[in-house]
Amino acid sequence: MNIPKQIPKEAREMAGFISLVIDESTNRHSASVIDTGIRCFKKKCFGTIKSEFLAENDEIHWWCTKCNNGGTISGWQGSRWNNM
Repeated sequence: MNIPKQIPKEAREMAGFISLVIDESTNRHSASVIDTGIRCFKKKCFGTIKSEFLAENDEIHWWCTKCNNGGTISGWQGSRWNNM
């Protein structure tokens, strides 16, 4: 599944960010916290994204090392960015 070009720019950028987090988090599948190397998308923030895969509920938790930006990704298992 590709990210549709006809959706609003902000939604496309967020979908691209989420897909990168899924790709990096499942590529280095680990029970520990990983530094994905992905830059935070908030303006004027120079932090990088860390993530943690929680096997008990199949969620990926991510957060920025500098600001309070963060979230949880679920339902990623069937996506093309799943490397597991």
